[in-house]
Amino acid sequence: MERVALLIPGVEYSAERPLLHFAGAVFRSYGWTVHEFRWSARPPQRDGQDFPAWFGRLRDFVGEQMSAGPDADALVGKSLGAFAAAVAADRDVPGVWLTPPLRDSLLADDLRRSAKPYLLVGSRADPSWEPVEARHVFEAADADHNMEVPGDPVRSAGLLRDVTAAMDAFVRDLQ
Repeated sequence: MERVALLIPGVEYSAERPLLHFAGAVFRSYGWTVHEFRWSARPPQRDGQDFPAWFGRLRDFVGEQMSAGPDADALVGKSLGAFAAAVAADRDVPGVWLTPPLRDSLLADDLRRSAKPYLLVGSRADPSWEPVEARHVFEAADADHNMEVPGDPVRSAGLLRDVTAAMDAFVRDLQ
């Protein structure tokens, strides 16, 4: 039986960028088929709104965009794409959420509704990250929203390796 993982991009973070690229590689290494989701419209801009209001609009946008989207057995979202946690909870599928905007959003509520496991990846230095109780969490100390250490490409590459290892352990447990 074919299992499908769907990669869901951020606003300016495509599936070709490192975090989503290696997420796809991990799923493929376990025999999954990987598809890349593409936004059919431009995501809402902040336009001076406070973060809770804007994040609410982004969450609604992701839900609308994915309402007719492909079926998948797992979802992987980066930043904006992590608002698909609501979709994952509704569809009862696991998720990998890369730098999810947990602060000032309803995302934590969507995660609590999920009956399936999920992996959270973030950093204390990212202003949109907020530590939450979860079974599977990878938290860096000083990475930015792209999970890179500013000015230190060697540490950034090491961090990418560690995130990839965390995704590998998570997907292995889904087997």
